[in-house]
Amino acid sequence: MTWREAWEAALYDAEGFYRTQLPAAHFRTSATASPVFADAILALVHREGLDAVTDVGAGSGELLAALHSRDPDLTLRGVEIRPRPTVLPDAIAWSDTVPHRLDGLVVANEVLDNVPCDIVELDTRGTVRTVEVQPLSLEDRLGDPADDEVIDWLDRWWPLREPGQRAEVGIRRERWWTDMCERIGDGLALAIDYGHLRARRPAEGTLTSYRAGRQTALSLDGRHDVSAHVAVDALAAAVDGSLDVQRDALRGLGVSRARPPLTLASTDPPRYVRELSAAGEAAELVERGGLGSFWWVLARHLSSGP
Repeated sequence: MTWREAWEAALYDAEGFYRTQLPAAHFRTSATASPVFADAILALVHREGLDAVTDVGAGSGELLAALHSRDPDLTLRGVEIRPRPTVLPDAIAWSDTVPHRLDGLVVANEVLDNVPCDIVELDTRGTVRTVEVQPLSLEDRLGDPADDEVIDWLDRWWPLREPGQRAEVGIRRERWWTDMCERIGDGLALAIDYGHLRARRPAEGTLTSYRAGRQTALSLDGRHDVSAHVAVDALAAAVDGSLDVQRDALRGLGVSRARPPLTLASTDPPRYVRELSAAGEAAELVERGGLGSFWWVLARHLSSGP
């Protein structure tokens, strides 16, 4: 089968990773790493005058629960294929499908890297071909030539110049996120993920797996996460969005890793401890090479219809 088909099965079939595993047990996201992330998302919501947040791919609802504790007046919804977490406050709505109409902020934090995409390779004759894989052994081979739509996308976003070079074709991801954005009646769409730009695409791709908090050898056994970096410039172009790195986006929302002045320890010890703790938590969110290097794709008011 194609890599996309095998990847889809490993994550989303009845026995797939996201049907049977608790994601937070296998990897950290900004939402689970620090409550400061929720503070920043809330600052964005308030800055834009919004009153609702939909978290697509909500995991166990960590971000939504944190937002509810900070602003109980927000209308909150989680969209996730897993059942509703039992500890989630009743005020937070939960569904396994995306509503036709969305308002407020729609956020997808580390979701698009898990939207399976086709993998293609340039062969020795200069033909771009879809790569097929045997899911158990991971042995792969070159299949049919890529169609014109894929070739056009590659020419614009991920040129293959040498035989053996591979690309992870972002068309499906862009369609999925465009559909999500077109549901917005009044608000913003924010996709956050690790990714790359046209000038520095990886020659062999980025497909990998995670389990129990660590990156592992690639596996399609349904017990490992399977992800690949996002071509974020192509994604931003698809939804007419802006691009920013997380460390800069968070700083613009008031997140700082600066330590509080030492004098505060004697004049107001509780405040000093709180601010010191917040600075430490912020440091992970803005760290270069880590979460701070994730990309934010922000698209504004994409639809005004009913």
